[in-house]
Amino acid sequence: MPTDHITLPEQQVPVIAQCDVLVVGGGAAGMSAAIAAARQGADVILVERYGYLGGLASGGLIVLLLTLDDGDGHQVIAGQCQELVDRLHARNAAFHPPKEEWGNYDEGLVEKYRRWGLVWGSGPHRVRYSVAYDPEEFKYIANTWTAEAGVRLMYHRWATDLVLEPASAPQSPITTTTSQSPPLTPNDQRPTTNPHRITHVVFTSKAGRHAIRAAYVIDATGDGDIFTLAGESFEKEQIHPWLWFRMSGVTDVDAAQSSRDGFFLRTTKPGQVLMPWGAADRISRRIDATDPDDLTFAEVECRRMVMDEVDRLRAQVPGFEDAYLTDVALTLGVTESRRLNGAYTLARDDANRVFDDTIATTGHWTKYGALYHIPYRSLLPRHTTNLLVAGRCISVDHRVHHATKEIPPAFATGEAAGMAAVHSLRTSSSVDAVDVPELKSALRRAGVWLPR
Repeated sequence: MPTDHITLPEQQVPVIAQCDVLVVGGGAAGMSAAIAAARQGADVILVERYGYLGGLASGGLIVLLLTLDDGDGHQVIAGQCQELVDRLHARNAAFHPPKEEWGNYDEGLVEKYRRWGLVWGSGPHRVRYSVAYDPEEFKYIANTWTAEAGVRLMYHRWATDLVLEPASAPQSPITTTTSQSPPLTPNDQRPTTNPHRITHVVFTSKAGRHAIRAAYVIDATGDGDIFTLAGESFEKEQIHPWLWFRMSGVTDVDAAQSSRDGFFLRTTKPGQVLMPWGAADRISRRIDATDPDDLTFAEVECRRMVMDEVDRLRAQVPGFEDAYLTDVALTLGVTESRRLNGAYTLARDDANRVFDDTIATTGHWTKYGALYHIPYRSLLPRHTTNLLVAGRCISVDHRVHHATKEIPPAFATGEAAGMAAVHSLRTSSSVDAVDVPELKSALRRAGVWLPR
């Protein structure tokens, strides 16, 4: 830890916008939350640190929706995730088994879809409802989809601070306008009494520091940046990251895969293959994905390993002689860092348990017949009354995280968080006071699958 410090001068930060619902993080969970809230009539701002939506689902090249089923041939994730699949199909940018094959044990079919990366884990295997898609089409669809919903999109901004106040303080109404408010001075002192609420989120960009005032905030950052700034408790894991990449110009993908001399998957483009997890050995040590020095090490080391694998494939695998590197993931394959210690932590022993406040259900991409019914309480911080959490940093244990971190459940928890924020907005209440039966009814009307 550094032993030297400096004191920065007090700074007034302009408030550039205000909204009903502020979603921080534009990955699968964030875009789903923003669209859901905007469709319910809220004024929504979605802030993303990069220049595209989707996070790992697009820039990370993790271009597999694993999985929308329960492992037994029944779809359990629908709603906006299914709408994404439909939109991808409309642009000829997705591939998945037809419904009549879901749950089939046929070894030929299983092997066919395994080569697409749509079957994982230990057997006896069955065909899964998983989807391969094109990441650039995903980015385009995400932009048009959020625009259709009326979401105000703000790229290239990074959340760096919050302004908090005791929840007992009078709350002035938020008007749905983009006019500027007077500047404010961020308060780095966290309230010593609980509960509290967020009044503003401060973002840093090349234009400096700006704040957005919001009635409700959704943390979809993946790393739990907002709930950490709010002083909420969390667990944190260290992981081995990867850089996924794609190569094109493979002369015969089927023959190359049959050679078993390399780990790569088919894609929606002819002659192109996907190397999940870099198709190479792990880097030498685990990293803390919230430590910039660890991330720097991983970026350099993973890129070196990618190029080593590219050279090996060209030299050793038939069909790769004239293949070329199409793209390397823009973001490290980081699937776990902080996880919220929320109102309820969904645990491994909760498998197949249905809760009264279940707002999403997911199967497990490497297991068959294992369902996790995600309770609304797993989206709730313990102390911040106008904050919801969605995506891979919700309140689950390390084992359950392997299921809930995937893109389809991130869509599902994001959609639920977006709707819940609007339900709270309508009654000017704390997020833990949501009428859960009413929320579940609204989710079902939107096409979400929930257990009865």
